[in-house]
Amino acid sequence: MLSKALLRLGAGAARHPWRVIAAWLVAATLAVLAAVAFGGRTADSMTAPGLDSQQAAELIGRAGTGQEGMTAQLVVTPLGEGATFFGDDSARTALTRLRTEVERLPHVLGASDPAGALGAGGDTAVRGGLVSADGRIAVVRVQYLEQSRLSAGDLDALVGLGDRLRAELPLRVEMGGNLFYAFSDPDGGVSELIGLLAAAAILFLAFGSLVAAALPIGMAVFGLTIGVATMTVLAGVTDVPAFAPVLGSMVGLGVGIDYALFVLARHREYLARGLDPHEAAGRAVATAGRPVVFAGGTVVVSILGLAVANVPFMTVGGVAVSIVVLTMVLASVTLLPAFLGAAGPRLGRAGRIARARRAGRLGRARRAGRLGRARRAGRLGRVGRRRDPEAGAVPAAGWRRWIGHVSRHPVPYAVGAAGLLLAATLPVLGLRVGLPDDGSLPQSRTERRAYDLVAEGFGPVTNGPVVIAADPAGDPGVLDRLVGAVAADPGIASVAPARVDRDTGIATLMVFPTTSPQDGATAATLARLRGEVLPTAIGDGPARAHVGGAAASLSDVGRRTSQRLPVFVAAVLAMSFLLLMLVFRSVLVPLKAVLLNLLSIGAAYGVMVAVFQWGWGGALIGLEATVPIVSFIPMFLFAILFGLSMDYEVFLLSRVREEYVRTGDNATAVVEGVAGTARIITSAALIMVAVFLSFAVADEPSAKMFGLGLATAILIDATVVRMVLVPATMTLLGRANWWLPKWLDRMLPRGPVGTDAESTGEAPRQRLG
Repeated sequence: MLSKALLRLGAGAARHPWRVIAAWLVAATLAVLAAVAFGGRTADSMTAPGLDSQQAAELIGRAGTGQEGMTAQLVVTPLGEGATFFGDDSARTALTRLRTEVERLPHVLGASDPAGALGAGGDTAVRGGLVSADGRIAVVRVQYLEQSRLSAGDLDALVGLGDRLRAELPLRVEMGGNLFYAFSDPDGGVSELIGLLAAAAILFLAFGSLVAAALPIGMAVFGLTIGVATMTVLAGVTDVPAFAPVLGSMVGLGVGIDYALFVLARHREYLARGLDPHEAAGRAVATAGRPVVFAGGTVVVSILGLAVANVPFMTVGGVAVSIVVLTMVLASVTLLPAFLGAAGPRLGRAGRIARARRAGRLGRARRAGRLGRARRAGRLGRVGRRRDPEAGAVPAAGWRRWIGHVSRHPVPYAVGAAGLLLAATLPVLGLRVGLPDDGSLPQSRTERRAYDLVAEGFGPVTNGPVVIAADPAGDPGVLDRLVGAVAADPGIASVAPARVDRDTGIATLMVFPTTSPQDGATAATLARLRGEVLPTAIGDGPARAHVGGAAASLSDVGRRTSQRLPVFVAAVLAMSFLLLMLVFRSVLVPLKAVLLNLLSIGAAYGVMVAVFQWGWGGALIGLEATVPIVSFIPMFLFAILFGLSMDYEVFLLSRVREEYVRTGDNATAVVEGVAGTARIITSAALIMVAVFLSFAVADEPSAKMFGLGLATAILIDATVVRMVLVPATMTLLGRANWWLPKWLDRMLPRGPVGTDAESTGEAPRQRLG
């Protein structure tokens, strides 16, 4: 059913290419116009229902103290060598003007007044945390409205003011705060361009044709435009996290070019067999398009499974990324065959010319060598009797030699590769989730320079305050007890004066831990405040208090995702096992696939720990300091990586299954199936790795983690797993690969991914199972 539908869809798009291309142009235009008219900006709401930090945020919102809004801070120091705010009148005057100018900006509720505090005495300014003890550094903390009422224009206004005042005042001015985190444009544009250029180069090397290289790129650009525009419209309806556009671009480019690559490779095979371009495109979509639909669906289902964490921003982020993936799947089975139909027979001619040139350079000696290798390969049984149209090329012969070699020595290769991946996974035992702060940004960013100035003048603790929200509920002494108990905790450096709302009586305390936000001891301090300090101070009365702030929110989210991760992993594994069993009519093949995918993902986690927490090779991706893993990234990465790794599993095993149905010989099926897809899988993996690594050099630590984690897992999956462990384990299992109990075979419906013979109506030689 699916094969026939895809056959008609692909052939129809190839016969009427310009209609389909025009329809996609109209869709892209409408999506962009909708994004401009109705779209919103991303907004980071790192909370979840039921968390203590969420309850703190709700209390702060009720209090109306303004602390529920966005904040920024200007960190300044006199330019004169040795000058201080204590003794330099010009520096103090400039500080007064700075605050006055900031308070005139739109949507600013107010700003702290270090100059006024200095007027009351240097000790007063120091005790208030506004001026450093040596008088060299001052901080102007700016309070804005809540994020929903702000835009990137507010950040632009603040940055523009800073640029102007730097030229007019005798002060060095640096800026930071969550206003930057919320509205700084991610530097994904440059990363996307680098990824596209790398993908184009790899595609040209793989196909030897500019036309063939351009088609997947063009399809991916169309799909990404519509997907990201749709994501922007979604942001106008609900809070889409700031990492979603970067992650969507990363995954969308990778899977879009990959899917197009697999369909294009099949299309060229059919052209080489003499098929009409329209028929070749239809058959390519019917055969390679089925794994594309299945693999894309697996990616989407895996990502949507993030909903089990019950963390809204992760769920919405998963929906946003899924939209991009679904758009790429649709483009692969409609827009790409239209491109193929418009290109006509040129793709086949370009491929034959490139192969002829390669063959001509080899000379007779190479051809004689291939003949000898083919004779030796005869010992493998039927290997090599049926080859794809490019089998005479050296890469195909090289892959057959390699897979044949692994198949003749399966035990050492299986044990060695598995041991290597297990060793790479060991660092996961030291995985620590947390919140990378501005100290992890490069020195070129003003946020990093502001962080360093604050750390120099006040210590690193002031860069990560915690907010305690308390509702006295009629208990007049609870606030004093609360302040005293919190200040006495060994993990707390200082407590700012409480701000009390007159109408509600709700108080907010700004608390500064003795450790930085990304320090593991900060999480212990938060747990102690919640479990011991606050309950003791409040007692059995009706009063209540909750701990909030950015560090507390991400700590809470990290704890919840860690608790839900086992359930999520089990659900994804079970779903993948059942789908693969349905597709390949086997019990052991899906079990092996699940276990091998876990190995590659575990190794990727291990590499992330080694790079980000231990600092191994961090300088290569611009990491200037070690940081913990962002709390929500492990679960997000698992969802995406498991879905992406299933892509290669489906494409590879589909070809192996074709060979097994055709020949009934497991050795032939393994060698021919793996070797027949090796060049395409390797090219696809290189493209994904190039795209993901282009994001690993971004400034934001979370973008680096996503990029490096995805690139590492795909590289391991396409090399060690697909080219060593898969042929070794399938050789060891032999015909047991395709074992399926008869009672189970009768119960299972026919899967969406069949063989080439099934799609073209040819009867298989042997029934599986």
